[in-house]
Amino acid sequence: MSAAVQGWTGRLFEDFTPGDIYNHPFGKTVTDYDNQSLTLMTQNVAKVHVDSSLAQDTEFGAPLVNSCFTLALVTGQSTIDLSMNVFANLGWDEVRLPHPVLVGDTIYSRSKVLSARPSASRPGVGVVEVATEGFNQDGIIVIRFRRTFLVYRRGFLPDRAAPVPDESSLPDVSSLPDVSSRPGVAG
Repeated sequence: MSAAVQGWTGRLFEDFTPGDIYNHPFGKTVTDYDNQSLTLMTQNVAKVHVDSSLAQDTEFGAPLVNSCFTLALVTGQSTIDLSMNVFANLGWDEVRLPHPVLVGDTIYSRSKVLSARPSASRPGVGVVEVATEGFNQDGIIVIRFRRTFLVYRRGFLPDRAAPVPDESSLPDVSSLPDVSSRPGVAG
């Protein structure tokens, strides 16, 4: 007998408690493409991001990753825990970049819920404020900021269900070979 199991659908306003800390599950190793593409896409002309020859002569010895990329990456990493069900972002405050990010660094992040309150003007959402930190593979904080966003309340989230074909196109598990007896397969 098969059963459809719903995947993670994100938190709603009622799921946020001040003091909760979320260690976001995904890290990302920053590539030269990441840095170059965002820098050029946004028409940022700072040579320290795109001129390797010039950057070799700086105290960092290599191009600095565009700080807007770092902000976007760490915000993006947090969405799985914080804002899959966002109505709107209200703002980023106190953005600080205490340590440079270089190509090859792997960035991880975490967030702490600072406050959560119902919206005074929109009954279907709540206001959540978090403090988020991004850190590199050595545990050094590279960015920190506060973010405030509106997130849907239970019962107000729009139905986003995509059409799903019936399950007859999937194989019947009773017709599959038993793999538990194969060497190297834990049972």
